[in-house]
Formats: sequence, structure tokens, C-alpha cells
Amino acid sequence: MSPRPDAIRATLEEHGQGHLLRFYDELSAEGQVRLLDQIEGIDFVALDRLIDRYVRNRIEPARPAGLTPAPAYPQEPDDADHYRSVGRDLIRAGKVAAFCVAGGQATRLGWNGPKGTFPATVVTGKPLFRVLAEQVTATRDRYGTVIPFYVMTSPLNDAVTREFMQDNNCFGLRRRNLLIFPQGMLPSIEATTGRLLLADKGTVAMNPDGHGGSLRALAASGALADMRARGIEHISYVGVDNPLVKVLDPLFLGLHADAPDSSAEISSKMVAKTSPDEKVGVFCRSDGKTIICEYMHLPAELADQRDADDCLRFGAGSIAVHIISVKLVEDLTEGGSFSLPLHAALKTVPHIDPETGRRVEPAEPNAIKLESFVFDALPQARSSIVLETSRIEEFAPIKNGSGADSPATSNQLQSDRAGAWLESFGVRIPRTPDGHVAARIELSPLTALDRADLANVDLPAEIKPGASIVL
Repeated sequence: MSPRPDAIRATLEEHGQGHLLRFYDELSAEGQVRLLDQIEGIDFVALDRLIDRYVRNRIEPARPAGLTPAPAYPQEPDDADHYRSVGRDLIRAGKVAAFCVAGGQATRLGWNGPKGTFPATVVTGKPLFRVLAEQVTATRDRYGTVIPFYVMTSPLNDAVTREFMQDNNCFGLRRRNLLIFPQGMLPSIEATTGRLLLADKGTVAMNPDGHGGSLRALAASGALADMRARGIEHISYVGVDNPLVKVLDPLFLGLHADAPDSSAEISSKMVAKTSPDEKVGVFCRSDGKTIICEYMHLPAELADQRDADDCLRFGAGSIAVHIISVKLVEDLTEGGSFSLPLHAALKTVPHIDPETGRRVEPAEPNAIKLESFVFDALPQARSSIVLETSRIEEFAPIKNGSGADSPATSNQLQSDRAGAWLESFGVRIPRTPDGHVAARIELSPLTALDRADLANVDLPAEIKPGASIVL
């Protein structure tokens, strides 16, 4: 063997992972190089510590204790006009970047491609990437400023996402202000032995390092340095799967930067939970800090509690929308380290048997996948605030092919919001007996970023039941 594989084999044997080169001689020259490159990208000293903690000893982060409901600013807080003014000034001064986490595939939606390419709007079927890009473009033009748009992909969909953006002329974004980079990956670990799994004879099985890894990816990709060079101070963090999300919200930005109880490090948005068992994280207070308690960790006796108005006491559901300061991300990733904890999940991972070379399709979960969560940054801030919003205004996610959070429910919410905005300007809107808009109404961000923008739009007097309207 040449010196390179020899040295790598010695490292693997030292760390009990020698099986990763078991089929090396069966690979093509190109396959051998790819495998060696992949193995060299793994920090086996750090990996040993992770295997000891999360596989051999199964030490999970302690569940939060002493939980109380987290306070939240109402949808229209006192001094809202002041905070909107602060937020607008930040945007106008070029201090804000948009950041979209878009590493997922749309497999559950029956769509072969990145989730950001999924057709999401009610009438024309604009892809999710276009919906978000149009918001950035409209905000840029309104304030006469530069708003860089950072998009985190995954290694699986990075090339396809780049090609999709280029084929569509970046949906009006200036190419120098669109930065695309993949998130990090971590090896998938066999749950019983601590050995890394082989996806095939020439590939180590890897998994994305979680949405918390987006902060590490900002630093590793050079995006964080790019932000500093541009004078960016605040990052508006959104997921790709919500066509109603406000990518750049002046009120939210102003509260984050100027509210008396905010450290201007990380802030979050919430909606009221629909039921005690809705599967969303819940904003709570623990040890004097705002945190998100995952739904499976919130005790049932707390999840069911109601106040005097019959509202859930622990009802502040996270919608994965945050504003994060550049300084906090720098602190969390200083010196190449990463300060967010990892979480272990037991998953089913197909792999190659290192003894026989045969593919194994496990019937039961067999592997530990490690990932970090962006909301674990909340307790690392000096203080963190939460702003309430409503589902009809800002939360219509597309996650499932049918049922809750599906294209059908999202389309209805999009029409409901558009209808409510139009009604406020006197347009007659048809409604079903249960109050939903009985028409398909698509309202482009280029037409109106918020309700007030419709004051300058030529609107119809009435929309007929069953009509399909694009404004």
C-alpha cells in the first residue's frame, strides 16, 4: 500500500475503526481516494469522546427542571411603532442578513428534490425558494439596501440547489449576495459496538449534524466572516418549509435589538399550541433562562395545565424562527470549537456488514445519530425574548404529504391570510361555514410584504366563491 492509506489504516486501528478499510482493495482508484478523503475529514479523537458519552455510556443532557411558562411579547406590543422603526433602521443600514436552513429533501411530499424546490403557493405553485427570495428582494428594494441571503443546504442537495437557483436567475437576487453552503455531517455509529457504519463499501455512513449545526456551518463555510466584512450584526433565521414566514420582520428585529429585557443575542417567535399534545417545542423558563423544552420532555401534568382563561399555560409553541447576533455565533464557534450540546437519536440505518460485505436492512433501530439543536443557544445568551405571532399570519408549514402541515393545509392558510388582508380594505371575500376563505388567493411578496402595502394596490371589489386569484 502507498503511504497515505497505510497511515490512515494505522489511525483507524488505533481508534477501533479499522473495518472502514475492509473493502479498500475492491474499490476503483477514484473510489479509494474518495474514501480516504472522507476518513481524513473525521476527527477520531473527538469521535472517541462522543462514542464514550453517547454510545457506551448513553449520557444525555439533563432534562430541564423547575419549568415555568416563558413570558412572550404579544403580537402588537406596547411601543410597537418604536420597535418597527428600530427594525427598519437596522435593515436600511445593512445590518441584517437573511439565513434559510434548507438541507431537507421533499421525500415525504412525494417530490424528488430539495424541499426548497417544492411548489408551495396556492395558484401558481411557486417553489419555496422563490417565495423566500421574493421577500428578500422586495425588502431590499423597499429600503434601498443590500440584504445578503445565506442558504444552508446538505451535501445531498447542495449541487441540485445551486443548479436550481442558477437556472432560475436566483429569483431576482443578485448573485454576489446569495451564498450557498452545505451543513456539516457526523458519522452514524452502530449502537451496540460504537463502530462507524459503512453506507457502501467505499463510503462511511454519515448524517446531518442537525439544525444547530447551521451555526457551525456559518463559521466553517466562511459565511460568518463574509457577514463581518459586510457589517452584518443580526441574522434572521428561518426554515425553508414555511411559505408564510416573515423573512425580515421589522417589529421582531426591533424588539430583539432594543427591548429592555433582550440581550440582542438570540430571540424567537412562537404561536399558541393547538392542543397539549401538539408536537412542537415549548418556550419555558428554567434556572432563570428562556429555553425550548421538546414536546416529549414536557411532563404531561404541565402540558395539560390551563390558566383562568382556559388557555394552555405551557402553550408557547416554537415555529423555528429566530434572530441571532453575529457575535453570539462567533462566540459559540470560537477557535473552531462548538458550544452547543449534541443529542443522540436511535435510528434505523442500512449499512454494509464489515465481515461479509453484504447489505443489511435492519428491521429495528440500530444506530446512533448525533445532532445539535439551534434552540440550545437560547440559554447561552444573557437573556432571550419571545414574540408571539399567529398561525394565519406567519405559520403554514409544509412537512407532510397529507393531513396536518401538508400542502393542502398550507394553501388554505395562505388563502386565509390573503383573504383577511383583502377584507381589511373592503374586498368582499367568500367564506365557508367554518370561516375559511372559499377561494384560492395567492398574494406575492412583491405585491405586499404586509397588510398595509395593499393600500397602494388596485384591488377587486369582490372575489367569487371558488375563484383562483393571483395578486
